[in-house]
Amino acid sequence: MNTVDLLCIAPHRDDAELTCGGTLIKAVDDGYRVGVLDLTQGEMGTRGSAALRAQEAEAAAHVMGLSVRENLGLPDAGIENTRETRERLVTMLRKLQPRTVIIPARVGRHPDHRLASELARDACFLSGLARYAPDSPRHRPFKVLYVQTYREDAEKPTFVVDISAQFDRKMDAIKCYGSQFDDTIQAGEVFPNGEPLYDIVTHQAAHYGSLIRCRYGEPFVTDETMRVLDVMALDVSTF
Repeated sequence: MNTVDLLCIAPHRDDAELTCGGTLIKAVDDGYRVGVLDLTQGEMGTRGSAALRAQEAEAAAHVMGLSVRENLGLPDAGIENTRETRERLVTMLRKLQPRTVIIPARVGRHPDHRLASELARDACFLSGLARYAPDSPRHRPFKVLYVQTYREDAEKPTFVVDISAQFDRKMDAIKCYGSQFDDTIQAGEVFPNGEPLYDIVTHQAAHYGSLIRCRYGEPFVTDETMRVLDVMALDVSTF
């Protein structure tokens, strides 16, 4: 069975691990089928190679317990939101049939990140149109979540996922990408502050965890307002 409950669409191999790896692992722990769709092979990376990153991605997928990890094969540093790329992504969404999709933040310093967000959002909608690419049955994800980790925007997250129990495995998955991250102080949307990259990841997760009174967290944004059914069951103390 190739279908998944939760799918992360990431521009490059390692982006999923950096931005929402803990959330993906938590979903696996909760019994869901989880997948990652990397849009590119990372062939334009300054360090390592596409072949090595493929091996690292496979190792990280094992650490996270993913059911599926696919690669769309779009050009690295050349992602575009075109009819062709939308159709290719729609085909994959209809194959995997996720209920929830995690996509990149709307803004980013790497053009691939910003364009991947736009492409993924459009494809999630178009995938639900019966007459769009009619060779495969339509499927529209129910929920789209934007990652917000490492963003310096003023917008507060819609919610934060408690990944305290999963954080060590998140770091293990990130460290699978030794060719990219060992002895570095920045990567992707992780801006340098003089600390080793792994320390920055830890401090970012601790910051977002503090917003929900836990040790480590990962933040997300949604376009729609979250619904509450029972105000007596609301978590996170005000005082």
